[in-house]
Amino acid sequence: MEAQVKSIRTPKKAANEKREKFVRLAQSRTVNAIKAIRVIGKLGNKSHYQYDEKDVKKIATALTKEIEALKARMSDQGGKVEVEFSL
Repeated sequence: MEAQVKSIRTPKKAANEKREKFVRLAQSRTVNAIKAIRVIGKLGNKSHYQYDEKDVKKIATALTKEIEALKARMSDQGGKVEVEFSL
């Protein structure tokens, strides 16, 4: 019967793997978020859409609140904040 060898991860290696995973996911998700914001920006074409300043402020406020919630979740204080949105 063959003996199975388990790999032992050193704390430094595990931390490095976590860092690499964070960097990979943060880059991908940030690029996706930027693309999504740009798609929202395309709604600014008044020849295709009808909206007013009130709508623009609601969208901008929701996005700003979500950025603030992101900062809170990633800070030392932590916390889970959910932002709701509707026009």
